[in-house]
Amino acid sequence: MHVDDLARLHDAAKLATQTLLNARGGEHYWTGELSTSALSTATAVMALEQVRRGGVDWIDANQFQRLIDGGTRWLREHQNADGGWGDTVKSLSNISTTMLCHATLTATAETASPSQDKILAETTTSSIDLAKSFIDAAGGVPAVIKRYGKDKTFSIPILTHCALAGLVEWETITQLPFELACLPAKFYKTVRLPVVSYALPALIAIGQVRHHFCPTWNPLTRIIRNRSIAKSLQVLERIQPTNGGFLEAAPLTSFVTMALAAKGLAAHPVVRKGVAFLVDSVRPDGSWPIDTNLSTWVTTLSINALGVDLPEESREPLRKWLLDQQYHEVHPFTNADPGGWSWTPLPGGVPDADDTPGAMLALAEIAAVSPQQGGDVLADCVVSHRNAVSTNYTVDIQTETPDRLAIQRGTDWLLSLQNRDGGFPTFCRGWGKLPFDRSSPDITAHCLRGMLRSKHVNGVPLVLADQDSSVRWRFVSNETRMRLTDESRWLNEPWGKAVHRGFQFLRRLQRGDGSWLPLWFGNQFAPDDISPTYGTAKVLALYRDAGLLESATAQRGLTWLRGNQNQDGGWGAGPGTQSSVEETALATELLLEDPSARNHVDRGLLWLIARVEAGTIDEPAPIGFYFAKLWYFERLYPLIFAVACLRRASKKLDEAEVAEDH
Repeated sequence: MHVDDLARLHDAAKLATQTLLNARGGEHYWTGELSTSALSTATAVMALEQVRRGGVDWIDANQFQRLIDGGTRWLREHQNADGGWGDTVKSLSNISTTMLCHATLTATAETASPSQDKILAETTTSSIDLAKSFIDAAGGVPAVIKRYGKDKTFSIPILTHCALAGLVEWETITQLPFELACLPAKFYKTVRLPVVSYALPALIAIGQVRHHFCPTWNPLTRIIRNRSIAKSLQVLERIQPTNGGFLEAAPLTSFVTMALAAKGLAAHPVVRKGVAFLVDSVRPDGSWPIDTNLSTWVTTLSINALGVDLPEESREPLRKWLLDQQYHEVHPFTNADPGGWSWTPLPGGVPDADDTPGAMLALAEIAAVSPQQGGDVLADCVVSHRNAVSTNYTVDIQTETPDRLAIQRGTDWLLSLQNRDGGFPTFCRGWGKLPFDRSSPDITAHCLRGMLRSKHVNGVPLVLADQDSSVRWRFVSNETRMRLTDESRWLNEPWGKAVHRGFQFLRRLQRGDGSWLPLWFGNQFAPDDISPTYGTAKVLALYRDAGLLESATAQRGLTWLRGNQNQDGGWGAGPGTQSSVEETALATELLLEDPSARNHVDRGLLWLIARVEAGTIDEPAPIGFYFAKLWYFERLYPLIFAVACLRRASKKLDEAEVAEDH
């Protein structure tokens, strides 16, 4: 890189870093800001409308009407030119969100506030007509069913929402077996629920409202379901968070609320708490976000991105804050064991396999930059020289610390989650073959990174040697490297065997072109909405941290990244897709470790530097998936990913310059 560009890099890294630090507001941690959602707004308004129709005396009718009017106004103002809606204000129109918005406008058209004038009424009619045209062209109900395939988690709630507006016949909606919620949670994986693990509230509420309007013809099944109504409602009431918001998500909370209200339970405690959550989470412009916040997630990402630039005065408060977010009891929602972390500290969160290793890595990062607190506090064991070379070694356990205990609990939690194929799912092991219960490369790689980072020998990380056919373990001491003589014995250790199986899974899931496909992040301009750039970068981050970038597996991934850079120097999801800050930063950061990618790195860095200088580095792209085929973006994502890349590049290029001088 030219000396002038190197100076620009340093300036850009400093500016981006300071911008990220300033984004904390008055707290040490980050809250972020999730995108406003047409889907959330449509479902929230429908829920309020169904409760209002319930004729209960506990609601403030004027407040409800203001919220309903504000939400429908926002929907009309943010309809795309093609007549549809996307999930965010930056998203392309899709059949699911458009059907939800169309149903909400239809359901509320006749009950709009008397203050609405004729022009406004005509605008509503026009919006409904335009949406109907889009839906017809896109394929209507069959298109929604096709979009989600075997996963009923979202298609059935969408169709139920439309049925409440009189737009879909109840007979066309598959009955969800809400009676199964009455079984002990340990049997859920045996009965193969038709929804993913976190959707139990929807299974109960949506299943009940469909049964209410269209009971099964089978008399025995009908009797079983009738007798299961009260008990399953007790389950629903038990698992509802204290603030009323299931998963802190307006859509899921709204589906539950509207379903119960529509079947005559508008006064039920679950409905009242759901309404309270929706009222509390509406934004000033009348819209609703997709979720309350991803505070824990964006905080751990920020800590890992900042490294030594994390202010010293923030390290201890953040360490304690993260320790406080770990779950210490079985989660009532997903029945997950203690030890995991959620994306948010709020009551509606649930532990998952992306946020848990993120928290583990963040705790490790804080310890690494705070040597005065003991840089090796995260080591869960110390193996002496003598014991390391012995086939019958023993493990000496250091004095336990809160950090080490938390990390060990996190590791144990991840171990319990690993699927039989060696990969890791998002929420729960063994629920079925639906997307968030299946193993995925991005989640698996993140879990392995968290587990490896937390394992130290003599205070120095364990290093892997990978020959693509097996994983061999080496100890790294302060003086010399020693290979354990009884390798198979070490692989019999629970976490060692789990990591080995995880690497095998990743090699199997690597595509022929060298890339990996993620589960949780996509790109709306890419085939099937999937971003192999994100998936490949996340897996290669594991190989980088494990010292395995020279392996054949990693080299194929690096080759794919080099070959899919856009002409403008940035990266999108692949050839011809628009460059984004998020994907460019992730790809460039990984290629910093690739000697063959010097030109690619320079072009990627210049693309990012130009955005910093133009003040557009923090403009997010809708690269996020949430639930299934549901888009979102987070205001902090581009800034966090850019800081991680620019800081690492600045340090690495400085080191290279010093080496050349010598």
